[in-house]
Amino acid sequence: MKPLTVIGFLGSRLDASKLGPSRWSKWRPTVGLTMHEDLRVDRLVLLHGTPHRRLAEYVSEDISSVSPETSVDMRVLDFKDPWDFEEVYGKLLDFARAEPFDPDLEDYLVHITTGTHVAQICLFLLTEARYLPGRLLQTQPRRGSPDPAGTWSVIDLDLSRYDSIATRFAVASSESTSFLKSGIDTRNAAFNRIIDEIEQVAGRSRAPMLLMGPTGAGKSLLARRIYELKKLKHQTVGPFVEVNCATLKGDSAMSALFGHRKGAFTGAVADRPGLLRSADKGMLFLDEIGELGLDEQAMILRAIEDKRFLPVGSDREVGSDFQLIAGTNRDLGDAVAAGAFRDDLYARLNLWTFRLPGLADRREDIEPNLDYELDRFAEREGAMVSFNKEARLRYLAFSTSPQAIWAGNFRDLAASITRMATLSPKGRIDLDCVEAEISRLQRLWSGQSDNHTDVITEILGEQAVSDMDLFDRVQLAEALRVCRASRSLSEAGRTLFSASRTRRNSSNDADRLRKYLARFELSWSEVVDRFD
Repeated sequence: MKPLTVIGFLGSRLDASKLGPSRWSKWRPTVGLTMHEDLRVDRLVLLHGTPHRRLAEYVSEDISSVSPETSVDMRVLDFKDPWDFEEVYGKLLDFARAEPFDPDLEDYLVHITTGTHVAQICLFLLTEARYLPGRLLQTQPRRGSPDPAGTWSVIDLDLSRYDSIATRFAVASSESTSFLKSGIDTRNAAFNRIIDEIEQVAGRSRAPMLLMGPTGAGKSLLARRIYELKKLKHQTVGPFVEVNCATLKGDSAMSALFGHRKGAFTGAVADRPGLLRSADKGMLFLDEIGELGLDEQAMILRAIEDKRFLPVGSDREVGSDFQLIAGTNRDLGDAVAAGAFRDDLYARLNLWTFRLPGLADRREDIEPNLDYELDRFAEREGAMVSFNKEARLRYLAFSTSPQAIWAGNFRDLAASITRMATLSPKGRIDLDCVEAEISRLQRLWSGQSDNHTDVITEILGEQAVSDMDLFDRVQLAEALRVCRASRSLSEAGRTLFSASRTRRNSSNDADRLRKYLARFELSWSEVVDRFD
């Protein structure tokens, strides 16, 4: 059995007693919990205030006399007002975050009999949220008996009626979502809703999660932040293991994922544990999971459901208890229909599916991410770089306009900021530097061919696309892209007809665009609504 650690407050009244033999006929909860034959306490973390130090020492001495195997770890925790929820919860949260808990090596019980009611409630809440990775312990005197040990039980409490600290929970939840967003103050409502949902799922479930979105949308970074949040809350103790499934080809894929035995094939000169086993008690992120072969998919499904799998060349199964996060830039539903992805694995992954929008769909988030990337550059290179006012306004005007397609999403933005910061040795990005970078991005994107079919198929369906000439597909795809990047029909019209409108005495660009969309039986609201 693993050693047992109990965490609890010193009872300034219940644990106090006069010196002398008579104290052993009185129930004292902190001393009593160490007197049970069926509850071996190896370590007691005794929280107390400075004014009660002598009582804590006195209780510790009595514990040593009745339970020599119990070590008492006295911790001073002072409150200005022990009845103030915010102060008590905050200091206990700081204590929990600083404590080096290891659920693999120790079991934990949180004693909620002693301390003020506020302290008891806060201990419950921190245990429920897994900041204290244990179960709740309640002790009480034995009725009609002078037994100093009393009784004990591991319990669950319903404290939903305590609404006084609802705001504290809101703050904690806000901190978690900010953590998932790397502290970036994102302004996109759809993305913020996604992060809110992920924060709830990450804290309450170990089921697989599927992150969908274009390359560069931030799936890998988000997966790592989910892992770090769960680790902060003591919900995982193992490592974060990441693999891009697109790099796993042929026979080496099985070996890399599931490991192999020595001599399993030519070149297998030693045992290999494999990535799944390396992720035991941690998190496995399989990016581009749609690139895996059907055989690998079948074994992944077995590993998710049974926590067991068979290494290559072995006749004995091995186990690994990991949480899976999968990432893909493909529509796995379409892959299932095409026979390229197993429907049973897709059903298992599809419990929690989150679609991350690309940067072109989150243009309002470009400015806060710009500052984030400058901070990252400063951390990497040890030098602060900033924009002058004119340069910043010019870059934001371009980057948030329909002309910026952001084909590589956040990777393009990170690379762009890095280039400008590197080419500004005096620490100030000026207008010339920004203009050069805009030209560079335009050249980069002009050399990348967009998949014109995807965006039209999404709206009109495959049959309509097959009946459409290539000329119309290319033209319509660009018009739809500009519509989705614009705030209104009029803005999209001005962008699309920017050259010809200057040669007209009067122009109604919105009406021209409306009539163009109508040729394909589309309306502005339909295009935007389907996009949202």
